Amino acid sequence: MKSRYIIGFFAAFLILGMLLAAGYQLTYDHVIDRQKAQARDEVSGAESIAAEGEKVENPDAEKEGFYLCELQGFVCVYLADRSTIYEFTEIPVTDLPEEVQQEVAEGKYVGTVKELYAFLENYSS
Repeated sequence: MKSRYIIGFFAAFLILGMLLAAGYQLTYDHVIDRQKAQARDEVSGAESIAAEGEKVENPDAEKEGFYLCELQGFVCVYLADRSTIYEFTEIPVTDLPEEVQQEVAEGKYVGTVKELYAFLENYSS
């Protein structure tokens, strides 16, 4: 008789554990799905910022032009709206000639992608 009670308690404990695990898994999946949906909503409303060394693809970029500005002591390339970052550089502003430092501090305008990369190539090394 004792073994039946022990088996019954063990089976009840096992079933209860399985129900708790299933409930946890369902809750976890629901939270993950909600976070993914929230991240999608945030990304769709946000402007694109690229990782270091990469550029943001913008088909209208060649038409708009760029601004070279200082960001935390380094030259940073912005699109024509001066708020969207096009590319981060590792060019310290202090390494530039004095005249170019002044232009970058004011926001140096560069009209085309060719001019932009010519500037970056000249001062990157």
